[in-house]
Amino acid sequence: MIGRPMPAPVRAAYHSEMRAARTTTDAEARWRHLERAHILSQPWPWPHTRNHVAMFALAVGQRDRREAFGQVIRIIVAAPGSALGRYPEGNTGRARVGLTQPMPLPEDLAALLATT
Repeated sequence: MIGRPMPAPVRAAYHSEMRAARTTTDAEARWRHLERAHILSQPWPWPHTRNHVAMFALAVGQRDRREAFGQVIRIIVAAPGSALGRYPEGNTGRARVGLTQPMPLPEDLAALLATT
């Protein structure tokens, strides 16, 4: 999807999830919002990379070395993977999930992504 802009409904949902991740005070809710934003962003290199940067920042803030290291790796591969269309659909982007492991899409996100 390189060169194709993110469709407006997907972009709005992505920004909503990223905003929710920044504003909630619950750590687990932050991760859930970032995971959902990750699923939405995977086909587009720069939003995908920005999502991993946000995940890295949260991991550092939580002093989670394993997650932070995993996010560094993901920051490096996010843009090329998206640009080449090589990303595991539905993957939540966390370090505890394999880099290439596809996962089921939540129904609401699958419906949004079906419009692309």
